Amino acid sequence: MNQTFTALMCALVTLSAGTTAFCASTPEPILLWPKEAPGEKGDIGEEKDTTKATDKLIAGKPVIRLGNVSKPTITVYRAPKDKNTGAAVIVCPGGGYSILAYDLEGTEVCEWLNSIGVTGVLLKYRVPARKDRQRYEAPLQDVQRAMGLVRSRAKEWGIDSKRVGVLGFSAGGHLSAALSTNFEKRNYDPIDAADQESCRPDFAVVIYPGGLVPRTEGDKLSAEIKVTAQTPPTFLAQAEDDGVRVENSVSYYLALKNAKVPVEMHLYPTGGHGYGLRASEHDVTSWPKRAEQWMGTLGLLSKKH
Repeated sequence: MNQTFTALMCALVTLSAGTTAFCASTPEPILLWPKEAPGEKGDIGEEKDTTKATDKLIAGKPVIRLGNVSKPTITVYRAPKDKNTGAAVIVCPGGGYSILAYDLEGTEVCEWLNSIGVTGVLLKYRVPARKDRQRYEAPLQDVQRAMGLVRSRAKEWGIDSKRVGVLGFSAGGHLSAALSTNFEKRNYDPIDAADQESCRPDFAVVIYPGGLVPRTEGDKLSAEIKVTAQTPPTFLAQAEDDGVRVENSVSYYLALKNAKVPVEMHLYPTGGHGYGLRASEHDVTSWPKRAEQWMGTLGLLSKKH
């Protein structure tokens, strides 16, 4: 993350949250790949916030819409020592595989995770989709790599390597489901010890996902979403009036249920799409509390000893 973008992000967080405390303690990002990411050509332009003055606010606040990401990173927001449960979650912002809603579905989510004793690992994956590649192909490589990297450094970061999950919104929800169903073999050639670690998440939280069900194929899951009995326990939440069809959640839920994978789904009548965890008059924005309860039932929030 370059200094200009970091300064801009802090300014926007300050504007929306009325505080600079978060910016002052923002950890340094870690490059995912020791060299160039697989298949990168360095030809997509400068990484920047693409938000325009005319873009709509969410819950009265602006959104960072980060574009042209060619050097993916993770940023580790460690849980406070007095709350640390040992659980960790890789956070995948959405943005249609075109941009990343970096604060709405990223930094703000890591803050929430920290409040319940969970380390948040913010994944800045490659966008937009590369020419002649599936939209999710490069991001899936990034999240597979991120999961292995987190497990390889779990002890250093105060993480239980057997309690590392993934959480994603919209396209990031698709990415979380893709990781949950594509972990036996990485989609790139292993490069170091981190790639010897399992990239299967121990659990998944999938919020208003898109792309799990192709628009032209009814309720059939996309070919890359290969649900098996080894797919991790999953939490789903979406609003029925979501412009991205609620069948994305429903069809994935049914596939998980039929595979006997533990799954919990919450559908709400209203709320639309793209709200992150910013509170509104719609009940759907209570999903973080439901997710916290679900994580508790899995034993993920028991304090680390």
